[in-house]
Amino acid sequence: MDYLDRAQVVRHSSWQAFAATLAGQKRRLVLLTTAGETRYDLFPFAPGDTIMVGRESAGVPPEVAAAAGARLRIAMVPGARSLNVALAAAMVVGEALRQLSAYPAEIEQGEPQ
Repeated sequence: MDYLDRAQVVRHSSWQAFAATLAGQKRRLVLLTTAGETRYDLFPFAPGDTIMVGRESAGVPPEVAAAAGARLRIAMVPGARSLNVALAAAMVVGEALRQLSAYPAEIEQGEPQ
């Protein structure tokens, strides 16, 4: 992967350690879930937000869902269960980056690089 050097990977020993780190850094946990109250494209992302996805088969444990500062969903056609978790994550992260102006202006305006 040619972008791996740009990724910041941090492993936590437990959910409690992860939650404590977020709280200590005053970062919001944003959960992507089929049970979300807010559509991701209508949600105002903020710097420092941590976007979490669960397992495709089971989502996240109830205590994790309860700890989220926001629970987002992707609009689906009636009868559709959900999208692949990697695709869903890419959509939501892309929207967060767009809102936070992480893309160069040339890309936003559709100009070639």
